[in-house]
Amino acid sequence: MAKNLLIVESPAKAETIKKFLGSNYEVLASNGHVRDLPKSKMGIDVDNDFEPQYITIRGKSDVTSALKKAVKKADKVYLATDPDREGEAISYHLKELLKLDDKNTTRVTFNEITKKAVSNSIKNSRGIDMNLVNAQQARRVLDRLVGYEISPVLWAKVKRGLSAGRVQSVALRIICDREDEINAFDQKEYWTISANFTAGTTSLVAKYQGPENGKADISDRAEAEAIVKELKKTKPVVKEVKNGERKRNAPNPFTTSTLQQECSKVLNFSTQKTMRIAQQLYEGVEVKGHGTVGLITYLRTDSIRVSDEAKAAAEKFITENYGKEFIGTPQAAKKDEKNVQDAHEAIRPTYVELTPATVKDSLSRDQFRLYQLVYKRFIASRMQAAKFETITAVIKAGKYIFNSNSSKLVFQGFLAMYSDEEEKDKEGNIGVKKIKAGDALKAEEYIPEQHFTQPPAHYTEASLIKELEELGIGRPSTYAPTITTILARHYVIKEDKNLYVTELGEAVNSIMKKQFPTIVDVNFTVNLEYLFDRISEGKTSWKEVVRNFYPDLEEAVKAANEELKKIEIKDEVSDVPCENCGRMMVYKYGPHGRFLACPGFPECRNTKTIVEKAGVKCPKCGQDIVIRKTKKGRRFYACESADCDYMSWQKPKTEAQG
Repeated sequence: MAKNLLIVESPAKAETIKKFLGSNYEVLASNGHVRDLPKSKMGIDVDNDFEPQYITIRGKSDVTSALKKAVKKADKVYLATDPDREGEAISYHLKELLKLDDKNTTRVTFNEITKKAVSNSIKNSRGIDMNLVNAQQARRVLDRLVGYEISPVLWAKVKRGLSAGRVQSVALRIICDREDEINAFDQKEYWTISANFTAGTTSLVAKYQGPENGKADISDRAEAEAIVKELKKTKPVVKEVKNGERKRNAPNPFTTSTLQQECSKVLNFSTQKTMRIAQQLYEGVEVKGHGTVGLITYLRTDSIRVSDEAKAAAEKFITENYGKEFIGTPQAAKKDEKNVQDAHEAIRPTYVELTPATVKDSLSRDQFRLYQLVYKRFIASRMQAAKFETITAVIKAGKYIFNSNSSKLVFQGFLAMYSDEEEKDKEGNIGVKKIKAGDALKAEEYIPEQHFTQPPAHYTEASLIKELEELGIGRPSTYAPTITTILARHYVIKEDKNLYVTELGEAVNSIMKKQFPTIVDVNFTVNLEYLFDRISEGKTSWKEVVRNFYPDLEEAVKAANEELKKIEIKDEVSDVPCENCGRMMVYKYGPHGRFLACPGFPECRNTKTIVEKAGVKCPKCGQDIVIRKTKKGRRFYACESADCDYMSWQKPKTEAQG
């Protein structure tokens, strides 16, 4: 019997696929990339038309030896790496490293790890798509040129260990620009007026809209009080009552970006954690009664397309669990969406019959929460819009207009599956239903309130990903590593989900904007993504793109080395003295975040963790409660006193108990 070899990236993926294929298939994992550019040098021969100099990745000898042995025994080799440009490049490098011939080597791709998907992909195998390989090669070469040419400038002018990646530098600039907007924000005062009206036993709240055909803005207290004074002289009357309907459309199934955003918002996951757990669910987990199962489709995608088979399965589930009237037509993709690689599907469950409740006992807590989110979102995307009955009363008080609104959910639609805090089944302000045009009202109270305009919000990981996606910067596979890098370099710190620029980040961004304006130009970066797409379509040569890019980079690096002066970034001094030598300790950054260190290093090597107080007292002894974290990062509350053993997962009450 002929022996076939199928190569994937990860052992988990190999384990899942093995059970679908017969004994005449051997399934092995490459453990990711097998060849790459060397770390010790540029690895690109600029004088030889930018030829990349790939080497076998160090530490891969055991893996490659096993693959070479298996290749000798195989009659046919299937390269089944991930279905994207990077996966195509890994297959290409496997082919080169293992010296595979075209006749007996073929490429297979699948968006989900199911028996049917794997079998179909093997039946419809193809050759390696060199256009996709070259698109990935162009990205890799450009990123290497930028990183290895500009990073030494930062080492020389700021400090060692810094980096200036192509996409990360643009992301840093976007965050810095937002910080500048916040700092430059001119706060303005404004006022609103609300009213409590009654009509007999009926009461309702209404909001001031302004004079008829006039401006509604109220700029200061004097103006607000003058309006209230006039209002008190009027006799309010219901001008009209309008009945209407509001719809809230079902959300689309997840893409990489929207999954990362929703996991940040709902589950408080970092982008890195989201991708790690999604990868586990895609590659396969052991499900009781089913063996190893890939629970979700491919996780790196910007498409919302869904297969006909998956649509039918979702509609069957909806009909059986909610009724046929709940089946809806999903939102169409926007026609002006650019750069969407529609070869992929949206992220969805591979088997609709494997409900979250069915697999809960087989998953870790985080795996279950993410799977449940993906599952519910997908089913909801195939459901009807939620419908609300709305009533708006327009109230006239002299020359001024007030509005009072009420909304009631009359058809759950997708909210039956995917509800949130935004829409609750509460009617609210029901007094609006009991009044009609012409009714006289009594004003019980007019309430003027002072407000101030707010600056733009700091970026979070979720909102930064949304911005990068909307601008067309990067790809689904690049969002998480980009954010991870700027956090690891301490250009940015994360506090309470918000991203804040550090002094180091500001210095690096300033250098990049001044000396390398093209690299951090949003439009230029977006245009490069367009060129990568052109390469993947076979319409542009990858070397032509690099040839056009490099001369300007080379010139800018030369100018930066000549013009830039050394920038000193001083460590932030704390108010904590070193117990060993008395110097005031400074803030440093490590793999687990900020910590305190003595500035007298290497003579004094004292370091301390930073203690965050919870703002409450210990219920046992009355000392301050501090916030600590377990090794896995879970937060708990403990007494600051070493003599007290108080510890709780929940924040204790404000006052100490007697």
